[in-house]
Amino acid sequence: MSQNLAVRDVFDAIADPTRRELIRLLADTPELPLHELTPRFDMGRTAVSKHLTILKEAGLIRDRKVGRETRFRLHAAPLREVQDWVSFYDKFWTMNLMRLDQLLKEEEEETN
Repeated sequence: MSQNLAVRDVFDAIADPTRRELIRLLADTPELPLHELTPRFDMGRTAVSKHLTILKEAGLIRDRKVGRETRFRLHAAPLREVQDWVSFYDKFWTMNLMRLDQLLKEEEEETN
């Protein structure tokens, strides 16, 4: 494996909606070749390929050659970093939802 490959930040890789859609598509199937991914986007094959390269650099997808075709599959393990980051903020959402629930109960008691 070449040492020249840049390692891209997972957050940077998922920042683009096209790349998030590619992740979703690859999550729904074991593998997809580029020619099956490209028609699902309003861009050319080269642009889709560049998005796939960014996802690959972040470790989010893997590819393999099958004859003349390259097939892509999701490697979701790096998404754990995103999940861990988001889960830290769950406590804030939980607290806000508990406050909202309490306010709604108080409002309901006042109207009854």
